[in-house]
Amino acid sequence: MTEPGGNSASNSTDVQRTAIMHYAAPPVVGGVEAVIEAHVQTFVQAGLSVTVIAGRGNGDALPSKAEFVRIPKIDSQHPEIAQVSRQLRQGKVPSALDALANQLVETLAPVLSRFDSLIVHNILTKRFNLPLTVALSKLLDEGIIQNCIAWCHDIGWTSDHSLPNLHPGYPWDLLRTQRDDVSYVTVSEHRQQALADLFGCPPEEIAVVYNGVDPSLLLGLTEEGRSLVDRMDLLASDLILLMPVRVTQAKNIELALGVVAALNTEVRDARLVLTGPPDPHDEESMAYFRDLQTLRSDLGVRDEMRFVFESGPDGEEGFTIDMTVVADLFRVSDVVFMPSHREGFGMPVLEAGLVGKPMICTEVPAAQEIGGEDVLTIDPEGDPERIAERILSFVERSPVHRLRRRVRQGYTWKAIFERDIKPLITRAE
Repeated sequence: MTEPGGNSASNSTDVQRTAIMHYAAPPVVGGVEAVIEAHVQTFVQAGLSVTVIAGRGNGDALPSKAEFVRIPKIDSQHPEIAQVSRQLRQGKVPSALDALANQLVETLAPVLSRFDSLIVHNILTKRFNLPLTVALSKLLDEGIIQNCIAWCHDIGWTSDHSLPNLHPGYPWDLLRTQRDDVSYVTVSEHRQQALADLFGCPPEEIAVVYNGVDPSLLLGLTEEGRSLVDRMDLLASDLILLMPVRVTQAKNIELALGVVAALNTEVRDARLVLTGPPDPHDEESMAYFRDLQTLRSDLGVRDEMRFVFESGPDGEEGFTIDMTVVADLFRVSDVVFMPSHREGFGMPVLEAGLVGKPMICTEVPAAQEIGGEDVLTIDPEGDPERIAERILSFVERSPVHRLRRRVRQGYTWKAIFERDIKPLITRAE
């Protein structure tokens, strides 16, 4: 029987409905369970319907808008399943195998018929619940399952560790049989080639979808910081420069605008973020800010130069942030940039050093006395194009920067969902 853990699966017919199935789900700790949790989060953030179907787990451990259905015999550790698995490991096919498979067919048919897509993690390539593998094969034969996607983290028949537990014939051969009505996904090109060799098919018939990372979690972003980073669309950019300063003439923001314009002739998308506001009660300060906005438009870098002051939830209201959110931006940025005419000390030099960011600045006291040769100094009256060239040369020598950029552009869960996962489920439309 099914046991809802959270909301029951939706019966709406106007929403693309996807189910994700595995032996267990969060809060069970495991690599596949962690991937499922991340996948579910991306579905929810995209406003799509998603239901997790598992033998163990709890709907409370999933994002609040996800749904959960518990079917105990999906669990590889269910007593009846475990007993059959012990006999199967010895090469014996117990009579209980088909009986359990038929029970699962009866239980799963009305559940799975409600979904447009079913993502099955490991069940079609691993031996841990062969009655479930048999049941899914029968449901596919009967046309109950629509748009089945086999997510193959691991492949039993290509694993030296698993091979002693697999035997020729039924039901083990199901784990090495390619089905025309299933789309196969592996988590690396290495796994793709292994599965293609097993099936005897071209590798191109098997998709590769890598695992991803959650930048908000790894970078320790606050909710306000995450929202600000999303509004400014920073993570997709090639280079993020941070100016942690207020809007004053001493900060030489005109040069910064010229540099970001020059950078964007060399790279696809460089961003410059200035954290501090003008003084909204000072007419001269606000007039200077408006002059900068005009210069920004004249240079064609309206999207590339972002003032936090104008990047709040309500674009019509001035927006200010505290040091907690400034710290978020330090961790997100690639470079700290201070082209100031003058500084009493230059605190951002210390802050950049602590969070491990390259520091590019004029010869402010902190740069000379503390940073020494470990900062890149520039002339506050220098040529923007020459400064841009020096910045690119400085950062592009770093393998840390190159890997960081590659990951944030292509391997966040959001990027992976939009590029790789969403096309798989929209095939059912």
